[in-house]
Amino acid sequence: MLQQLDTADSVRREVAPHIAQKHKSELGQFMTPSSVARFMAGMFPPSTLRTCRLLDAGAGVGALSCAFLDRWVAGGFGFKVIEATAYEVDVKLRGYLKQHLAAYSKVKAEVIAGDYIEMATAEGQQAKGYTHAILNPPYKKINSNSAHRLALRSVGIETVNLYSAFVALAVAQAAPGGQIVAIIPRSFCNGPYYRPFRDFILERAAIRQMHLFESRSKTFKDDDVLQENIIIRLERGGEQGPVTITTSTDDSFNDLVVNEHPFDRIVFPDDPEGFIHVPTTIEKSAIELSAAVRYSLTDLGIKVSTGPVVDFRLKEQLRDMPEEGTVPLIYPGHLSITGTVWPMRGLKKPNAILRNDTTEKWLYPNGFYCVVRRFSSKEEKRRVMASVVDPAAFGDHTVLGFENHMNLFHDNKRGLPELLARGLAVFLNTTAVDESFRRFNGHTQVNATDLKLMKYPSREVLSELGKWSKKHSAITQEMLDEQLRKLIA
Repeated sequence: MLQQLDTADSVRREVAPHIAQKHKSELGQFMTPSSVARFMAGMFPPSTLRTCRLLDAGAGVGALSCAFLDRWVAGGFGFKVIEATAYEVDVKLRGYLKQHLAAYSKVKAEVIAGDYIEMATAEGQQAKGYTHAILNPPYKKINSNSAHRLALRSVGIETVNLYSAFVALAVAQAAPGGQIVAIIPRSFCNGPYYRPFRDFILERAAIRQMHLFESRSKTFKDDDVLQENIIIRLERGGEQGPVTITTSTDDSFNDLVVNEHPFDRIVFPDDPEGFIHVPTTIEKSAIELSAAVRYSLTDLGIKVSTGPVVDFRLKEQLRDMPEEGTVPLIYPGHLSITGTVWPMRGLKKPNAILRNDTTEKWLYPNGFYCVVRRFSSKEEKRRVMASVVDPAAFGDHTVLGFENHMNLFHDNKRGLPELLARGLAVFLNTTAVDESFRRFNGHTQVNATDLKLMKYPSREVLSELGKWSKKHSAITQEMLDEQLRKLIA
């Protein structure tokens, strides 16, 4: 039997290429392929409800609603009645949406022509009693003083992107026990800008399942989307328990892997930021299993901070090469595990920053530091890449600027003992640390908070690693891993 989803998907393939990129960007539209829609509809648990009230906000041509309703028609849900509400702001798609929903004669469907955020916030944050919501919300930043942002604020939602706004509103409008399944970018899992959104969701709903695509480019391949996406299922007012994590390489779901994790491996109990981790294996890493790796940075008397110099905010203060009145400005490109090269011609980044009243508060005393790059691409072999800042590279300079694309280990804004800084870099560059990090942090950023929450060897062991590294001018990955094995065995 040809399902209505197949009809909607052929329309998607026909219509999508003809939507101007500018129009698509303005609305943040990315249409859902049928394989993803079917998988999302399959994530909803069986239900004993007599009446289903379904929300599809930003419905496009209706692929998600069709996937849900096809499952119902095939006997996948026991509802006697379905009332479907679909919002779509784009007049070009709305005709198709109405046509596709009208094909379900037993469904009472309402297609709302309008902006979901405007209309949902105008009603206040009262629940609409949706029992199910299936969403592929638009992806677009919301400016802090825009009408959308002010409307959301009026109902207690503070967020920076349309996708998180749609999910927060769907949670707010759901009935107790309501199930929300959404495919959204993974960016909400970490980072300070999404913290209010994470707090909002975790206070009102339980995370039941998350699905991670290992390939970044294949989920919305027709739309050239490189944003890393996850599918999340939330239960409004649910009591939080273990979370099911599923993974597949792509949207064929041929190699689906299913694991269950306790919630304290998803959101660490002592994490003030409430970062959401998506572990990809149930096995514990060598780091987690080692009794020798059990110290926090607080135990070690070490702090970690994000590099304080945000270059685009201090453009007038930057200089390509050192000159009178400037001090070194360090970027990841100046550093490697074996040493520091400064200044560096051809870096395409400024090598120096003026020292004055504007910049003084951002500068650190010259000394030994361990730094970790904050950003890597998903395709890079390593997430955690650490280097040592060697004060000898900066001649007579007494202070240094550290650019914002790195995390900086320090002793209360001063340098560390040399062997400790070198040992930290050795430890952080081991395969065991990288594997442990990836299990919990699939995101390509390495945040200072992630580094704070990790466990480390003792100061003595780290200093031993530093002593060892100082004796070698060239160090391979095998040497690093072997040395750590010896010291924590």
